[in-house]
Amino acid sequence: MTPAELPDEGLWRAELPQVLAALRRRYGDRPEVEDAAQQALAAAAEQWPAEGIPHRPRGWLITVASRRLVDQLRADEARRSREELVARQEHALHGGMTSAPDEAPGTPAVVADDTVGLMLRCAHPALTPGSRVALTLRAVGGLSTAQVAAGFLVPEATMAQRISRARATLRSSGATFGMPTEEEVPERLAAVRHVVSLVFTEGHQGSVGDAVVGQAFVEEAVRCARVLHRAVPEDPESAGLLALLLLTHARTPARVDAHGDLVPLAEQDRSLWDRRLVGEGVELLERALPRGEVGPFQLQAAIAAVHAEAPSAAATDWAQIHLLYRMLDHRAPSAAVTLGLATAVAEVHGARAGLAALEGVQDRRWHRPHAVRGHLLARDGRPAEAREAFATAARLTRSIPEQRYLGRLAAELDGADDGGT
Repeated sequence: MTPAELPDEGLWRAELPQVLAALRRRYGDRPEVEDAAQQALAAAAEQWPAEGIPHRPRGWLITVASRRLVDQLRADEARRSREELVARQEHALHGGMTSAPDEAPGTPAVVADDTVGLMLRCAHPALTPGSRVALTLRAVGGLSTAQVAAGFLVPEATMAQRISRARATLRSSGATFGMPTEEEVPERLAAVRHVVSLVFTEGHQGSVGDAVVGQAFVEEAVRCARVLHRAVPEDPESAGLLALLLLTHARTPARVDAHGDLVPLAEQDRSLWDRRLVGEGVELLERALPRGEVGPFQLQAAIAAVHAEAPSAAATDWAQIHLLYRMLDHRAPSAAVTLGLATAVAEVHGARAGLAALEGVQDRRWHRPHAVRGHLLARDGRPAEAREAFATAARLTRSIPEQRYLGRLAAELDGADDGGT
């Protein structure tokens, strides 16, 4: 059962962190807590459509989850008692589960916010960095498995297996979910930043559905980024993350036209951009950049700032963006960075140079490389190839607004001839 199957997806996503936090405060940090919350979700999906959403949905979910958890704990305790009895009879070592160690002395209270606190707990060192992020997005961030897969650019089945293995790893290792020690905080913060960034991306350019902007995801990501920045104000990467989200979110009012269709960056009415958010993002970035090594989120924020401060698309300082993307590609290479770099290369050195840079993206199941290639082919005077690229991108994306936008671009080139090139 997934949140998308509930009568009100936004309601569950908003209540999930508080339900999990309440259960953990009451019953401690146990892996079983998440299972109990998921069972409450399944019960809500079955009962709410017929009986209506309760007056206090959070209380209802906590009560149902608590009952499931108590039943599970009692069953586990009975099983452990039987195992201990057998162990004593066989004169073996005690077989019960050991208690989790107390939180290490001096562990900092990094955040008081329930959602971010749960994210820090899920970023467990027993997991690989990618698995930490994926599990946190699924368990706390409110994203479906399909949305998490889209964020990682992998098939949904692959991501489902990855999340399942992560949960199994935690259970088999006897991992507990206390707050991290002081030594663990930097690594876990990095994972949480990645989670918050992916939640924002899913909202800002949704991978599925019929909305250009998923406002709930965007607002929750911005809120979490603010909490992180307040908790560690001297951390330049947390400041960079918040700056990036604010500068990008500032463009939201101009991203959709009166018909609900997607408006690309170059065609947006910049008078609609939220200048308050732009100013806040730029100020954060200016304070963060001089503090030391410049990380990926600061570089992405710097790119967003160049776009935000340009009075028009034509006045954009693409040479500076090109340089920043080269730095980002050196610091944190990825397929998404290669797409941005190829676009900047095309603006500085021409469409053919951009197409050459785009060859580095090998994943042909992702729609964005095809879309970027279509734009560059059209600029290079190859409309038939551009039409094919746009049509392929439209088939691959699960976002309805992007399908319409890409389909329109392909249709505009219908019947065009590449002139023998």
